[in-house]
Formats: sequence, C-alpha cells, structure tokens
Amino acid sequence: MVTVDLGGRAVAVPAGGLYDRYRMETDLDAVAADPQVSSVDFFRPLPKTRVDSPVGPTLSPNFYYRISTARLTMLAPSRSLRAQLPRELAPLEVAPGFGLFSVMFFRYDVCDIDFYTEAAVGIAVKPARHGNLGMVDTVAALKNEHLHTYVLSLPVSSEIAQVRGHDGYGFPKWVADVDADIDTGRVAAQVANDSGGTDIALSTATPTPRSHRSGELVTALTSYTTIDGAWHATFSQTNVLATGTKRLPRGVDLTLGSGRMADDVRSLAPIRTVQLDVVTEGQLALHMPVPTSIQAR
Repeated sequence: MVTVDLGGRAVAVPAGGLYDRYRMETDLDAVAADPQVSSVDFFRPLPKTRVDSPVGPTLSPNFYYRISTARLTMLAPSRSLRAQLPRELAPLEVAPGFGLFSVMFFRYDVCDIDFYTEAAVGIAVKPARHGNLGMVDTVAALKNEHLHTYVLSLPVSSEIAQVRGHDGYGFPKWVADVDADIDTGRVAAQVANDSGGTDIALSTATPTPRSHRSGELVTALTSYTTIDGAWHATFSQTNVLATGTKRLPRGVDLTLGSGRMADDVRSLAPIRTVQLDVVTEGQLALHMPVPTSIQAR
C-alpha cells in the first residue's frame, strides 16, 4: 500500500494500482489489456472533466471497467418509506400506499480507484421537483430507464472508496468487511457488523443471464445527498453486458442479522420481494455530484 492525499486526508491505496499510477486519468489502452475487461469502447466517447470537490481536485466521471451487482427490489408501505426519508423527498409509489426499496451488493473488479465491494439499502423516490408522477413515469422508472434513489446505508470495503463516497459525494459510507461473490451460477454476499458477526447476507441462484452488446442496454440512476447542508444529485450510467432478472423470485435467502443495514431494512417493513436483478458483467460511469434544487415540503 502507498499513502495518497485526498482533501487533506491521508488514505492508503494499493501500490501500483490504477489510482496510484494514474490518479483518475487512467490509460484506457492499459485497461483494455486487462483480461478481466472485455472492452473499453463504452468509455472512449465519455470525456473526463477536471473538477474541484471536497476531496480536492479530481476528474469526473469515475470509471468502473468491470462490475457485477445483485439487487433485491422489495415492496413496502409508503408510510414506512416516508418515515426514513428527508422531508424534501417522497417515495415512488407503484400503487396508493405502497412503494419500493432495494437491497444491493456490488463488486468492482477493475476501476479507477481499484478493486472494492459495497452494499446498500436505497429507497426509490420521486424525481426532485417533478410533482405528482403519473403511471407512465412510474413504469418507465421501474424498467430501469432512469431511477431516482435515496440511500440509507452504504458500507464499503476500501478506505479510498469510503473517503471519496462520504466526503466527496455525501453518501452514508463506512468501512466494513463486505463479501460479494456474483457470477453466472450464484450470488453469495455478506456484510459484517462491528463485532464480526452478520449485519446482512444474501444467498440465491443467479437468474439465467442474457448478454447485450456494449451500449445496447445503458441504465441511469440519480441519487440525492446533502453536502454541507446543500442538496446534490449524483448521476451514474451502467453499461449492462450480461444480466438476469426474476420477478417474484423464490429461493432467495436474505438474512438480517445485527447492524445498521439490517436495522434499515427492518425499519422499512418489507412486505415481499418483487424482483431479483443480477448483473454478472457490466461497466459504470459515476459522475461527481452537482448542486440541485429540491422543493421544500
């Protein structure tokens, strides 16, 4: 490991890793030579911009060249979701009185800030200042064309990801042991609590993945956070290369132990799991947050 400076904080990163060598200005040709990365064509037309941030000058977006993810989407009462949201945000309702939240696990095998894993509990929310969503807007969001979310908890396995995510993006990140094994056969993921026990864990078979050409299926996500008391929106795009989906899945083992993530899930009073999505291969462009206007309620 070597030590780097992030906004005045000393952070350890892998010696000789992508961040150590390139400081976010990664050589795409070097990444293309990595056998874990199938292509870098998605990133070549995406210019990086130098921006100031709470963690110092950096380049945006942050590129993730090989990722895999698992997401459980769960139905919950709107009142339980609303109770965990800031007053300025409202849950996205799929029917009167019912909304959605997700439990997610992420594995980032190759990215600008090196390998790490993370997990999240996030509530699907109405877009800021959109007014009352109609059913067409709701259906479009549920098809993953462009989701909006508010994250309650986001443990992460590396120090640089925690500092950048918490200080730079405003996400509720802390460092924890996060295991995330996601492949075409099975998902096995777990987050440890402070005492070394289980906070939350997921075990399930992977739905049969379907392959996509690069650029064919690109989904978008906007996440709302506050930085120094001001609302910001973080935009990300996922280039999905192989994914499987199962509606009303069976055989999903979600274990709630003792910890912050488990407490967040319990507080939302889940009714049932409505969908399992597993991306066995994908890529991600994560933009730095920008100030946004959110209407007071």
